[in-house]
Parts: sequence; C-alpha cells; structure tokens
Amino acid sequence: MDGVLNIFKEKGYTSFDVCRKLRGILHEKHIGHAGTLDPEAEGVLLVALGRATKAIGDLTDGVKTYEAVLQLGVTTDTQDMTGSILSRKAVRVTRDELLAALHVFDGGYDQVPPMYSALHVNGKRLYELARRGETVAREARHVTIYDVHVNDMDIEGDSPSNRVRFTIRCSKGTYVRTFCADVGCVLGCGGAMESLLRTRVGQYDAKDSLTLQQIQQAADKGEAERLLLPVQDIYADLPSVTVPPALGIRVRNGGSFPADGADFPEEARVRVFDRDGNFIGIYRMEKRQLVPEKMFLVGMV
Repeated sequence: MDGVLNIFKEKGYTSFDVCRKLRGILHEKHIGHAGTLDPEAEGVLLVALGRATKAIGDLTDGVKTYEAVLQLGVTTDTQDMTGSILSRKAVRVTRDELLAALHVFDGGYDQVPPMYSALHVNGKRLYELARRGETVAREARHVTIYDVHVNDMDIEGDSPSNRVRFTIRCSKGTYVRTFCADVGCVLGCGGAMESLLRTRVGQYDAKDSLTLQQIQQAADKGEAERLLLPVQDIYADLPSVTVPPALGIRVRNGGSFPADGADFPEEARVRVFDRDGNFIGIYRMEKRQLVPEKMFLVGMV
C-alpha cells in the first residue's frame, strides 16, 4: 500500500498510537506520521504508508492551521491545562492589549521548545526528563507565524472566563501551547492552552479526514486501499514532466535525463511521470539535467 491517509486524530491517542493501530488494521509495516499531535490535541494527522514514507519530511514541512483556546491568568508545567498549576494571577487585560499581544510574534520568533515535548536531548525525550523532575537547557528554534485571528474572547465584563479562542497559521516546529504561554507572558498574567484542534496541514483539511473507526470499517469490507491519497499529490504545487519512452528504463534505474524543452530554473523540483501516468519521483534541475532526488516508482515495480 502506497499513499497518504488524512487521519482525524481523536483525543486520548498519541500520534504513535495512531500508527500502531493502523499497522494492525491495514497489515502494513511501513507507516509513519508527519507532525506530532499531543494526546489531548485532535485534528489532522497525516500518515504515510509504503513508498510514501519517503515523503514524510515534505509532508511535515506543510503550513499548519490550528484552532486553539488560550486560558489567561494561569501557568502550568506543561503549558497547557493538563499540567500542574504553577501560578494564578488576576487578568486585567483590554481587548486591544490582547490583540496587540497576539500579534507581537507576527512573522515569527525564536521559540524555546517546552520540556514536555517529544524532542530528543542527549538520547532522551524531553518529556521523559520532565516526568523525572529534570529541566535541561533547550535551544530556541525559529518558527514562522503567518497569521493569527481571534474568533472570540471573554476577558471583559462581570466574571469573565478569560478564555480566548483563536486560529493560527504557522510553520512546522511551532508549539501552539508555547505560543499561548508566551502571549500570557507578554500580558503579564500568564497563559496556558486549554484545547487544540489542527484543521489543516498544507493542502490536507480536517473536513476530508477519516477516523480510525472509518478506516477499520473500510478494511473490514476490503476497501481500505481506495482511501489512500496518491503520493504525487503531496507535491501538487510542483510542475511535472513526462519521461520520453526511449529513456524509460534509464530513469527507472535512477538515472538523470536532459530537460529538453523544459524551462525550469536551477534547483527547481519537478514531478516526473512515465507515459502511462505512473509517478516515478521528484527530480531536481541541475545544469539542464533532471537529477533524481526521491524515487517512488508508484505502480511500476
């Protein structure tokens, strides 16, 4: 089985849990996910199967869109409301101050990953160290914030909940709960993420996603393979070329070929197909030659 599944990860599952369950449902060993979601987060989790696992890096690179709820006036050790409370402060924030704080990070900033994360440091995942009460230095990583939109807020009036619901588009590697904590820090009252829904990764939208139960139902009917999204669609924004029949064997064996008649800039990435429409792989333009970068050979071998 070669392709991508747009899974709607439900609360209570780790991203690894989803892959493990899919291995059992689909009887496919080569499965990997692109972009981890915390157990209590939900939404789009892209899972690659078979030859498509070669594209996990490209899937992970896609711009992410999230809907999140920020709880102001509280900080926790996990930066979300599943953790232990570290502090509580009164919230005296106006609408304009909140909007300004949310947009402090427009364009991007150097974000320090949370201790409760799956990143490796000296061979250990950070969350393993955090559970033992250890804190280690983490190198800040630059993340890009494309835009933030407030959907609703309850921070003024009598007995406000101090919750803010917002939508954020950001780059890979962005921790939305850290963003929430950083916004709370800017406001001086603290903040923690209450909930997170990933609604889109690149071109893949939550409205088109499937639950594990739906995958299981399709597998029970022998129809699971039809749910796979084509590998080549991962690269839908790239131009494509068809290999001349005379060069078919050469290309299938990993050879480069001249980009005759194709006006691609140097280093451009290109999808390559054979004359039957089978996806060969991703090639890169180098000195008027198309050189293989990732070979998929879907439907060919």
